[in-house]
Order: sequence, then C-alpha cells, then structure tokens
Amino acid sequence: MGNPNLTASPARHGDPRLGVALAGSGLYQRKMVRVLHRLVSRRSVVLGAGAVLAAPCLASAQPDGFRVLRARTGTAQLRGPDRGTTAIRGFEGAVPGPALRVKRGEELKVRLVNELVTNTAIHWHGVRVPNAMDGVVGLTQAAAVGPGESFEYRFTPPDAGTFWYHAAPRPIEDRALYGLLIVDEPEPIDVDRDVALIFDAWALGADGSVDRDGVTSFTANGRSAFDIPVVANERVRLRLVNAARNEFMTVRLDRHAATVMATDGQPAEPFPARDGRLALAPGNRVDLFINMTLPPGTAAPIFVGSDGREVPLARFVYSTAPPLRSAPKGVPKALPANPLPERMNFAAAIKLEIALDDPRHRPAPGTFGRPLFTTVPRPTVQIGFKNPTDRAHVVHLHGHSARLLDALDDGWKPFWLDTILVPPQRTTRIAFVADNRGKWLIESQVLGGESGIRAWFEIT
Repeated sequence: MGNPNLTASPARHGDPRLGVALAGSGLYQRKMVRVLHRLVSRRSVVLGAGAVLAAPCLASAQPDGFRVLRARTGTAQLRGPDRGTTAIRGFEGAVPGPALRVKRGEELKVRLVNELVTNTAIHWHGVRVPNAMDGVVGLTQAAAVGPGESFEYRFTPPDAGTFWYHAAPRPIEDRALYGLLIVDEPEPIDVDRDVALIFDAWALGADGSVDRDGVTSFTANGRSAFDIPVVANERVRLRLVNAARNEFMTVRLDRHAATVMATDGQPAEPFPARDGRLALAPGNRVDLFINMTLPPGTAAPIFVGSDGREVPLARFVYSTAPPLRSAPKGVPKALPANPLPERMNFAAAIKLEIALDDPRHRPAPGTFGRPLFTTVPRPTVQIGFKNPTDRAHVVHLHGHSARLLDALDDGWKPFWLDTILVPPQRTTRIAFVADNRGKWLIESQVLGGESGIRAWFEIT
C-alpha cells in the first residue's frame, strides 16, 4: 500500500537548460515541453494523487536515536483501491517509505535493515552529506548492505529544504525504494499548511504488475487519488518531488497563483510561476507558496502533463468554514539562506567539458575508472555537459549544489541546482565550489531511457 499519511534573482529563470522549469518560463515551457513530449513514452496515461504532509507518517526514533528503514517486499495499489495491487520493494514495504524530518543543524541517524534477497544502499539526493554517508557503493561506501545486514547512516544536514532518499543503485526492480526527507528551517516559516507530493510514473500491465510495455500510471505519494483539505485565505507550502527514474513531468495548478521559493532544496529569491505551471526533471524538487484564494466550498485540481496532454492529479478542496483571515497574505519573504558560497573565482577555476555520450565515462558496472580531477578544498569548478545526442539527459551532482551558468559568459542564474536537465544537441554549463571532502559522483540518466555517464572527482 502507499503511505496513507505521508503527507539568486529570478532574472531569466526560463532558461531552457534547467531541470526545473522555473517561474515565468512561458517561452521555456512552450519550447521544452514540445521537445520533451517527443522524448517521453507514447503509452496511454492513468493518473493518481498523493497525500498531505500535515499529518506525516514519520520514521519513529528508537531508544538509541536511530530511525529504522527496512528494505522489504510489499504491495501497492498504484491505480486505486479497486484496480489490483502491484508487488514492490519499498522501505517498510510501502511506496514511498516513511518520511524523515529533522531540523537544520540536528543530527539524523538512520539504520538501514535489508530484508530483501539483493544488495542495497541509500543515497540522500541533494543533501551535502559527509562523503562516507553518500551511499555510492564502491566509491563512498566500501560494500553494499547485503541480505540480512544493516548499515548506519549518521549526518547533520547543513541545509534546510526539500530532499529525498532512494536506493543506490536504483534498478527498475528497486524503483519503489524511496522516501521524503525534509530538513526544517531553524525557525518556523510563515505558512499555515505544509504539503508534499512525490511524483512517480509506473508502466503497469492489466494485472497491476510492472510491465515495460504497459499503461503509464502516474502517482503522488504512491496513491491513486487524494484531496488536499484547505481553508480559504490560508497559505500552503507545497513541496514537489519528481521521484521517477526517467520521466519528465509538467505540473499546473488550476486557478491558483504559485510563488517559487526554492529549487532542489535551496532557497531562491521568490518569483511567480507563470500561470501556475512548472516542469520537473527526474530528481528535481521545487518549493511553492500558494495562497488559497478561492471561496469556501470550492475545489481546484492539480494537473500533471505528459505526452502533450494534462490530466487532474489531485485537488485542493476548500472547507465550507469561513476564511482563515480577512485577506490572503502578501508577497512572501525569501526563505532563510543556507550556508552556500557567495562568490566563485572563475579566473582560477578548474574547467572541463564532459560529453554525455563518451564511453570513457561509462565504466563497467561496479567500477568507476579514473577521477576527472583531484583538488584541495574550495576551488571553483566549471563543467560543461555536452549532449550531442537526440535525447535529453538529466545530470545529478553529488555532495554539492551548483549554479547554472549563462551561455555566453560566466554569469549565473540566481538559484542552485543539483539535478540538471541537458537538452538534446546542447551544452549546459554549471559551476560550484568544491568544498566537501571526498570522492563525489556525477551521474546522468537518459530521459525516457537507459543510464548515462558515471564519473567522479576527489577533494582531498
């Protein structure tokens, strides 16, 4: 079953190299969605919805302070309660697994217990963890967690934001091994409700089994339908996560204006999402603030788009009670900044280009080849990802957050990303400060297809 209780300046934020289609990205939205609609599956679509974070099912702490995540088999009703079940491997046998929540600056202690018959590990997607906690077997973690074994992850998240955790590696049979990780700001944020939707896409046969040629069922929080209860004039923080392995997703909020507050877990200067539209590449996250401005007793859908169409996924359902306040809240202030570098030294930067079709960056399974570079801490690193293919790639940078660079100079977009969409026949450049010691992976996924590159660098 799904977890029933889970609940930079904005200038030029429509750049077509973004994984997240940000704010007033009307031009981006029209251009990139046309491109990506040709890349995603042409299978018919069935859509589902998720649940509210207001009453989260959290992984409970044991007497020793550890929260236990058991990787085990289970079943999920991905297409609704009356349309059969799907066998999955999930944390606690559910999809998604239990939500993890901790404050910035507090230690998170997680004990992974493997009750499966295959090896596994956990990667903390987007979190700037100590290297030994990154969950990359053979690079940062000496050995996978075998059947009947356990492993303890301990780290103090340096950044507040929306993150997620998942199996590493994540083959198709382990695709349901993931969950939400929220790192709260030290002080309360000015919202009335906190809601999370973790999107996924499943190819399912008529009997509900996973079938590469089956019907695509979209879910959020592992559920097939859910109403989000709201009260008129309250402010909702909506956290969106695309947990799909290789599906690009567009989202539209009906009759609601949304303000983008954070991308990939890192605060941005608030800016509007034009027409309430966003797009998420696999692994992307975005935080929105939304004022509930419709009358009491109203319902408004949330649509997901794929393959040139959009279908209702969830609904904001307004209580018939009087509005929470006489008028909606005003323009929100930016979220508190996380401790990321304010400056980069491009004159002394390490610069390299990676071709996403280069076989040298596709070592045999279980191996990693030679590092791209080795450096002492704190240099600026500038990487160009060249995609000469006809399919989009999604690149994930481990252990760091990066700026997206302008096409013609070293100016950057005023937000941070750790998961970057590289369109076909394009080169996308990023820059970051290499300040987290250890061996760090850079990996990519071909949108709608197979795994891509697997390269790494070392900070000594």
